[in-house]
Amino acid sequence: MGASKISFEASLAADVVQTGRCASCGACVAVCPYECLQLVKGHPRLVKECQSCGLCAQACPRYDYSQSQMENFVFGRSRKPDEPFGIYRQLAIAQATDEKILNASQDGGVATALLAYALKNGQINHAVVAGTGREKPFYPIPKLASTFAELLEAAGTKYTCSPSTLLLTDACKQRKAKAAFVGTPCQVQAVRKMQAAGLKRQTRCLDFLIGLMCSRCFTYEGLMKNHVHGKLGVDLSEIKKMSIKGKLLLTTTSGVIEIPLSEIKKYQQKNCDACGDFSSELADVSVGCLGLDKWTLTVIRTEKGEKLFSGAEQAGFLRTKPVNEVGAFNLLVRLSEKKRKNAATA
Repeated sequence: MGASKISFEASLAADVVQTGRCASCGACVAVCPYECLQLVKGHPRLVKECQSCGLCAQACPRYDYSQSQMENFVFGRSRKPDEPFGIYRQLAIAQATDEKILNASQDGGVATALLAYALKNGQINHAVVAGTGREKPFYPIPKLASTFAELLEAAGTKYTCSPSTLLLTDACKQRKAKAAFVGTPCQVQAVRKMQAAGLKRQTRCLDFLIGLMCSRCFTYEGLMKNHVHGKLGVDLSEIKKMSIKGKLLLTTTSGVIEIPLSEIKKYQQKNCDACGDFSSELADVSVGCLGLDKWTLTVIRTEKGEKLFSGAEQAGFLRTKPVNEVGAFNLLVRLSEKKRKNAATA
C-alpha cells in the first residue's frame, strides 16, 4: 500500500465501484483534498476533474487492502490461525449501569457507556457516531456527539450503512480536539488504513476506535420502506429498537414484531460479500450482543482499549459478569469464520 499517485478513475472507480465492492463508507470522499468526490446513492462519484493525488486509494478499505498489514500496524503482529475472531487481550460480558443508556441502547449499551465515560473524564470531547434523522426513522446519519444526550440519541443499531468517516475532518478541526470513532468493520478498516498512510488531517485527533460486530448491512429502501413499512404496514416512527437474534426483532410502541431472516435476505447489500471481518478486528474494543439479552459480548483488543474498559468499569459506568456464555463465544467464532470464508470465495 504505497503512496503512488493514481487517479480515482484508475483505482477506486475501476476496481471497487464498478465491481460492486464499494463499502459506502465515505473514506475516499473524506480524504479528497480537492473535493472532487461526493457520495451519490452511497457510492463515490466525481463532481469535478480528479487531480490524481492518490489519497482516495490510500483510504479505501476495498482497494489494495491487506488485513495482515493492518494487523501489524495496529498490534505489531498478524493474526494466528488459532485466533478466529482476531487478536485480542481479553473478553468480557458487560452492561452499562445507567438505566438511560440501557433503555436507549441495543443490548448492554457498552459502546455508549464507554463513550460517556471518556466524555466525562475529558479523554475525548466528541465522538463520531451514527445518529438518525426524524424524517427517516432508523436511517443512519453521521453525527458528532459531544454531550451525554447526543450519545443517547445515537444509541442502538441501524442496519443500514452510515458513511461516518465523512465527519473525521470535522472531528479533528479543533486544535485540541480529542475524538472517538464508532463504526462497522469496513469503516474501522478505512480509519486504520488512513492512520497507516499518515493521513493526519482525518485521524490525528482520534483517541480510540469502537468496532461494531456486523454480518452485513441492508438497504434502507428495501428493508425499512418496502418490507417493514410497505409489506408489514409498520409505522417506522413507532419502532423503538431493532435487533437480530436468529430473526429480526422490532420493538414497537405496541409490542415486538418478529421477522424471519429469510424474508429480508434479499435486501442485503451485495458489497458486504467482499468483507471478511465480522467482529471489527482492528478496533480497540469490539462489541456485539451475540444472542445475549441486555448484555454485550466485548472483545478488548488493544492496550488502549483495555485501559478504557477498565477505567469505565472502575468508575461505575459498566458492570461485568463471568465470561461463561459458551453459546455467545461459539457464535462469535462461527460467524467470524463464516464471514471470512464467504469473502474469500466472493
